[in-house]
Amino acid sequence: MILNPTIIANLLASYIGSFMLLYAAYYGVQILKHWNIDSGDELQLVLERKTYLISTVLSYVFGLQLLSLFLFIFTADALGPLFVGAMCAAGTLNVNGFGYPTLELKILNFILAGLWLVLNHADNQGYDYPLIKKKYWLLAVVAPFIVIETVLESFYFLGMRANVITSCCGSLFSSENVEGLGSEIAALPAKPVLWTFYLTMLATLSCGAFAYLKRRGGYVYAGLSLLMFAVSLLAIISAISLYIYELPTHHCPFCIIMEDYQYIGYLLYLLLFGGVVTGMGSGLLLPFREVASLKPLLGGIIGKLTLASVLMYALFTALVSYEILSSSLVISYEVVY
Repeated sequence: MILNPTIIANLLASYIGSFMLLYAAYYGVQILKHWNIDSGDELQLVLERKTYLISTVLSYVFGLQLLSLFLFIFTADALGPLFVGAMCAAGTLNVNGFGYPTLELKILNFILAGLWLVLNHADNQGYDYPLIKKKYWLLAVVAPFIVIETVLESFYFLGMRANVITSCCGSLFSSENVEGLGSEIAALPAKPVLWTFYLTMLATLSCGAFAYLKRRGGYVYAGLSLLMFAVSLLAIISAISLYIYELPTHHCPFCIIMEDYQYIGYLLYLLLFGGVVTGMGSGLLLPFREVASLKPLLGGIIGKLTLASVLMYALFTALVSYEILSSSLVISYEVVY
């Protein structure tokens, strides 16, 4: 293991978060088995007191989980100079077989943690804990993924060796490299990908505006939010990054977080991840609109989530468009990178 303050911070955050999550999951199982709001027995009173503590603990744990994604990427980028061949986080994540699986799990867990926080916030608005079992069922789904993430992250950081020669982002995200998902995405033609990005975004924003104004089409918008998230990640690698770097062969999705590019990647990813969580969160709450204790409030919460998602996706598109229009790079239809 390489002793580094950021590595220690990542591992401590993961271990503490996983321990608190397992503690909360244990009592979550008890709530799923024995919760009965109409009962006045001692067990129900204990569970009602416990749920205050558990909800508070989980709010901090999942809030930390959201931050851990960016801390992990920052750490991988900062460690780049320690490894021969690494120029950014792309190479650092490739020093062993656990880097990219950990990143993929962190992306998944970011979305799941965000959705749990949305569900928990809605449940706290009701006087009778109307969604308590729903959120603990979701916790039962999320907990194993976060524990697995902690295990993989431990193997990744503890397995780091300074004498490893790794690959740079130029080879990992190269259209000329025939191996690897990153290279396959980089090989997609930039112009068609940009057209797909803008048309999908137009459909997403239009549906979101309709869902916000008319209070209809929420499920469609939630689905489009997830689709837009995937399309945007593809577009960043295949096309958008080219305009930021002003190089027709540089497809790395990590270098854009560096100081050389004014850390614009952090803002892009923050908007993108915020857009998908709030967009999907609005759809997650739709089935509960008729719950008596939530009926006066849930419509407003769903509307705010939808509006937040639309605004974040719109800002993301505006920022991408600015980078494209202000770039000196010109890509013709005939050239494919």
